[in-house]
Amino acid sequence: MKIVLIDDEPLAITVMENLLKSHPEVEILGTFNSTQGLADKLEHLKPDVVFSDIQMPGETGLEFIKKQFPMPYAVVFTTAYADYAAEAFEFEALDYLVKPIAPDRLNKALKRIEEYIALKAGNTEVAETQDDYVYVKVDGEFQKILYKDIHYVEAFADYVKIWTAPDKRVVTLQTMRNMELGLPSDRFIRVHRSFIIAIDKIKSIQNTSVHLIGAIDVPVGKNYKDSINLLLQKNRLQG
Repeated sequence: MKIVLIDDEPLAITVMENLLKSHPEVEILGTFNSTQGLADKLEHLKPDVVFSDIQMPGETGLEFIKKQFPMPYAVVFTTAYADYAAEAFEFEALDYLVKPIAPDRLNKALKRIEEYIALKAGNTEVAETQDDYVYVKVDGEFQKILYKDIHYVEAFADYVKIWTAPDKRVVTLQTMRNMELGLPSDRFIRVHRSFIIAIDKIKSIQNTSVHLIGAIDVPVGKNYKDSINLLLQKNRLQG
C-alpha cells in the first residue's frame, strides 16, 4: 500500500508516520507540507492513496483534489474539522479522518484502502442493465442483482458499491454516471455525487439527507436538491 502524506504541520505528519509504523503493509513514498508542484511529483511517485490535510496555507487540500479530479489514486482526508466531510465525499474520497486520529479509526480506513487496491488489481465490470435486474461481474463471474433488492449505490473511488442490505454489498468497476443512466429513473434517484438510492427504500426525507430502511442516512448534495423536491411534489398529499 503506497501512501503519500500532505500536511502543513510537521507534527501532524510525524504523528501519522508513527501510527502507520505498526502497519508493515504500508510504504510511505513521501511527505509534503503543501500542494505546490505536487501534481507532477504524484505523477512520478504513483501512490495508491494520498492522505491530505484540508486547511493549509495557500491551496487547500480540497482545492488541490478538485483540480486533480478524477484522480488516478484514492484520497483520504485528514483534518481537525468535520465541516468539510460532505464536500470531500463529493470528490469520491475513500475516507475522512478527524484529528486526533485514533488507531482503530485508522485501521478501518486502511481496510477500505486494501479493498480498493484489491478491486483495482482485479478485472471487475458491470454488464448492461435489464428490465428487472442487472448482472455484475465480480471475481470472474456474473452476479444477478434484482432491482427490488437494491437499497442504494455508493461511489467507491472509480468503483461502485451496490448495497442490497445495510451490511451486504457487491463492489464492481463502474462509474456513478453509467449507473445513473442504466438504472430505471422511476425506481432510482441520484441524491448526491456519491449516492443513488432506491425510491421504494425511502422512509423519510429531510433538507440535507434521506433516511432509508435499515437505519441508513444518505446525504443530499446541493446539486441534487431539485430532484428530491420534484419527487416530493409528485408524490406527497397536499394539505
